Amino acid sequence: MNEPTIFKRIIDGEIPASIVYEDDQCLAFHDVAPQAPIHILVIPKKEIASIEHITPEDKALIGHLFIVIQTIAREQGLAEDGYRVICNCGKDGGQTVFHLHYHLMGGCNLQWPPGPAPTQENG
Repeated sequence: MNEPTIFKRIIDGEIPASIVYEDDQCLAFHDVAPQAPIHILVIPKKEIASIEHITPEDKALIGHLFIVIQTIAREQGLAEDGYRVICNCGKDGGQTVFHLHYHLMGGCNLQWPPGPAPTQENG
C-alpha cells in the first residue's frame, strides 16, 4: 500500500495547516513555502493524483474547485488586480505532490513567462 500524500494527511488532520476554506469536497490552506505574498493551495478531498487522473465523473468537483478558487481570490482581495492559478502535472510539469492541487497566487505583479530551468544550452 502506498503511503498517504502530505495533502491526504492534512485532509485527515494528521498534519496541521493554516486553513482558509473547507467544505465537504475540498480544502484550501496557505502554502508553507509561499512563492508570492498570497499563495494558497486548493485541493479536492477526493484523492486524484493529477490532471491526467481526472475522469468525466469529476466534472462537478473540478468546477466546484474553480468556484472556490474564485471565492478565495475575492476574499483575499486579489480579484481587482489579478492572480494566477497553477496546476502542475507530472514530474516534468513540476508536480511534487501527487494529489491534484491548484496554486492560487497573487498580491504582487507575477512575472511571465515561466519556463525550463536554465541549462548550458539555453542560458
